[in-house]
Amino acid sequence: MKRLTALLLGGIMLCMGVAHAAGPKVKTGIEVLRDRGFDALQGKRVGLVTNPSGVDSQLRSTIDILYNAPEVNLVALYGPEHGVRGDVYAGGKISDSVDQATGLPVYSLYGATRKPTPQMLEGIDVMVYDIQDVGVRSYTYISTLGLVMEACGEKGIEVMVLDRPNPLGGNKIEGCYVEPGFHSFVSQYRIPYVYGLTPGEVALLINGEGLNRGQKGDQQPAKCKLTVIPMEGWTRDMVYEDTGLPWVLPSPNIPFKESPMYYAASGICGELYGFMNIGVGYTLPFQVFGATWLDPVKLIEKLESYELEGVSFRTIWFKPIAGSQKGELVGGVQFFFTAYEKARITEVQFFVMQAVAELYPDKKAFEVISGYGLFDKVCGTDYVRTTFSKGYNVADIIDYWRKDEESFRELSQKYHIY
Repeated sequence: MKRLTALLLGGIMLCMGVAHAAGPKVKTGIEVLRDRGFDALQGKRVGLVTNPSGVDSQLRSTIDILYNAPEVNLVALYGPEHGVRGDVYAGGKISDSVDQATGLPVYSLYGATRKPTPQMLEGIDVMVYDIQDVGVRSYTYISTLGLVMEACGEKGIEVMVLDRPNPLGGNKIEGCYVEPGFHSFVSQYRIPYVYGLTPGEVALLINGEGLNRGQKGDQQPAKCKLTVIPMEGWTRDMVYEDTGLPWVLPSPNIPFKESPMYYAASGICGELYGFMNIGVGYTLPFQVFGATWLDPVKLIEKLESYELEGVSFRTIWFKPIAGSQKGELVGGVQFFFTAYEKARITEVQFFVMQAVAELYPDKKAFEVISGYGLFDKVCGTDYVRTTFSKGYNVADIIDYWRKDEESFRELSQKYHIY
């Protein structure tokens, strides 16, 4: 009877979509370090750069793991954009404070300064970095990582990166390098827009190549003593879904494990404020293209005529719950990656811009917006805008957008850990 009851209960749970989950396939850097008894931190005063995405597979915060470990002397926390506990919204400035859970000082790296000052680093022997990234150049956490490495290099402080998966996988590389004059916090390093490296590999690349931030003339940033605690079980063909790890949103508009793919595909277009609604302010951030004046049926027909590999579209109507079009009916397309490994994810947004220009000549992207400075910064160049705006034809920019991908693929291989 007990066995029958168990079988019936198991069948019910499966019908409800509930199953006993197997353990994660991937073990992140914090868990590897913990399994080693925190050997690399013993006897050192530790600083930690993290945010809510810095957790183990049971969702325990890296802050709390290190703070409660008898072997570790955690003395200070450092908050990137959104803060160490995730209590600051996108773009909001962060002030120095005290973490209520631990009583530790929290220094802001997204306020008066984005690079740790010498005073912030007093008493630190090793700076640990543990943040889930999205694999896209314009996402600011790798910029924070590089600035932390630079500041620690100047002070002779070790940096330790607890590695995490690249949710886009380790094989996807798209976009051109950042050009001189276009380096910024959203395009800090001379790497492609989608770069196919884990945070630990990015750190090795920055340290190994001495990549210039474009803000100091020819002076190269100081290198640091760098340690990467690798993951176990991660391979380059894995997207986040394959890891078995829970997804904790690293920022408010990246809520799902697939969100980084869509961020890469629409985020550049989203910098053209007043052009298209890309779902930020709705329940599908970065996964739609829409406008109040747009006919979704015509747009989807135009996009399907391009025969874009690996991506499919459906019509959608929605009312944003926040933002400039709050409460208005917006029509557009929702897109899906049906063959992700074949899709050119970053180019989706350029084809949408082309389709809109063909369907609505009075709604061309660069003729209806109030400014394009941030668009150029995230592209890492003004070539995309100045060339594309002449004819709104993706064919005019495609070779330029792809020109650095193979050279970076070759360069980055020597920093692969996996």
